[in-house]
Amino acid sequence: DSSERSNMPKDSDKPGGGEDRTDSSEQSHSKRVWRGTPSPHRGNTPQSSPPRFVSAEELMETAKGVTNMALAHEIVVNTDFQVKPSEPAEGSLEKRVKDIMHKAFWDVLEAQLSENPPSYNHAIKLLAEIKETLLSFLLPGHGRLRGRIEEVLDLSLIQQQAENGALDISKLVEFVIGMMGSLCAPSRDEDIRKLREITDLVPLLKAIFPVMDKMKLDMANFAVSSIRPHLLQQSVEYERKKFQEFVEKQPNALDFTEKWLQDSAKSVLHEDQAGGAGGLPTPLAVHNHAYLCLLKWNHASDPFPETLLMDQVRFQEMQQDLEQLVLVASVLLIVYNTTGEAISGLPGLMDRLKRTIGVLLTEMHMPSFIADEALATIGERMCVELSGCLSEHGFSPFSTNRQSILKGQISAVTLPDNAIRRLIGSRIQTYLLAFLESSHRSAPTLPGGLAPVSKELEEIAMKFGRLVHFNKLVYSPFYQKILQEIVQEGESNDT
Repeated sequence: DSSERSNMPKDSDKPGGGEDRTDSSEQSHSKRVWRGTPSPHRGNTPQSSPPRFVSAEELMETAKGVTNMALAHEIVVNTDFQVKPSEPAEGSLEKRVKDIMHKAFWDVLEAQLSENPPSYNHAIKLLAEIKETLLSFLLPGHGRLRGRIEEVLDLSLIQQQAENGALDISKLVEFVIGMMGSLCAPSRDEDIRKLREITDLVPLLKAIFPVMDKMKLDMANFAVSSIRPHLLQQSVEYERKKFQEFVEKQPNALDFTEKWLQDSAKSVLHEDQAGGAGGLPTPLAVHNHAYLCLLKWNHASDPFPETLLMDQVRFQEMQQDLEQLVLVASVLLIVYNTTGEAISGLPGLMDRLKRTIGVLLTEMHMPSFIADEALATIGERMCVELSGCLSEHGFSPFSTNRQSILKGQISAVTLPDNAIRRLIGSRIQTYLLAFLESSHRSAPTLPGGLAPVSKELEEIAMKFGRLVHFNKLVYSPFYQKILQEIVQEGESNDT
């Protein structure tokens, strides 16, 4: 049977390959995952619709006909998209009820199997569900396995054997575990090995369901990775068609998109003139610059372009990540400029300082965050780290005067016109623009001062590039028309 093993990815091959939180519910077919998606609105702040529950069946339905635009969009633009189990919150009423029901079920099963002769009502219900789950794992080429499962887990025959006192349930469970071993992803081999070590029947049946739940997740995530390339073209055409219908019904459907692109054109023209460049900006330059503006957006007051509403929350999250990255890079630049060559080559120090700063800035977009206090704490921590490090490596002590200068410079980073923060911010914008202009073929050269945050910056750039690329694919006909009009208007003004 191992030759017919499903070709599913290991955990390590999946983005984020973290742990799966599973429940031991006998109702394993009701696994769900929710994804909040921005609702299409013309208001000010990004909002999420109520949580939607997505089953593995819906994922496959999406592949067939893009029946769910928001889900298809999520799979295409988010390479980290994964189906995860939904679990009631610890301490919630739902969790308590679920635990009580589960305990009652397993207690009844144990009592039934302990009777003389044993009663198999509950056990047969479990076998029926296990059979259904095993069949759901099979791929079209698994005809021989399907026949074997139907033959061994023949429920009417099992019922007859139970009535005649001839049922060997341990043998059936052994078959089930063998079949799970044939069908699971290689990453689940250890789970199967642990099942084989359990000798008591009820604990063994109880342990089978969490492993099956993990296998269901593997199957659904394998389906997601398989359908992504198929979805791309389909989703582009479908979203464009739907938006075209929207535009035909709403004459002002592109007002905010036009303003976004017009403001970008003015900004690019102003920058070119300030830099002494002649001529008018190209439509592509205007468009790429416009996407950068989305990473500095005032979500509280400026309506987001209509063509980007499905990704507004994603752009806002990237904007917050970049704002944190700017502060981390700014503080590290100040530290290394202030302390000089003494610490420049010390192994592990940069990462340690970066982690410390990152932890203290974790909540910088929460209402309770007080920037001045956080930066003062960061200044103190940097001085402690540096003092210990300098003395440990035999350098002259970090004087009180130098510590005061360092703390002052770090605290000043929050000021609106702080030169270092503006410099780092500008260099990050330069990097992201170069990334868009390179069409993501290769990462552009990293500007100075950004080396400590290069990994995080590249991750954001990749995510940003994917969103921009997909958005251009879908809405290019609408953008071309608007950009052409803007450039023509600029040419007539210039003349």
